[in-house]
Amino acid sequence: MTVDLEKLVAVSSVNGVLKLVTTKNNGLVLEDIDTNKKRFYSSRKYNFTPLESIAIYVETEEESIPLGEVFGIMKEQVAANPTISIKSNAEELKAYFEKILPNYNKEQVYVSDIKKVIKWFDFMNERDLLIEKVETEEEVDVDIEEVTAE
Repeated sequence: MTVDLEKLVAVSSVNGVLKLVTTKNNGLVLEDIDTNKKRFYSSRKYNFTPLESIAIYVETEEESIPLGEVFGIMKEQVAANPTISIKSNAEELKAYFEKILPNYNKEQVYVSDIKKVIKWFDFMNERDLLIEKVETEEEVDVDIEEVTAE
């Protein structure tokens, strides 16, 4: 399962995740998920990270797994392996993350990265935002054309 992260953005010095409304030349208009209030965030003051662009380094041929897939794994395991507090010590955080992604790259994935993943997952899980990504018709059409061309 891959979680749909389209239009979700992490913003420096802002807690949680915000939803992209529109882009401007000098920043973004983002919507607070809890209050539905829209606000302009200047690119001079804030750094933006679209969650869809984030991947976690792993020690396999792919070298990284998209964050949406990591969230999907976490969601599937949440009953048997609930998230831990981001205030846990480094060893506990690493042990938790190893249960989620046994092959994560321990040299390139830092404790601060694990904390962010847990924080974003908890934020989105509490608000039922962990929705499975569905293939679009274009993706399906491409698959059909590739099959019929063979």
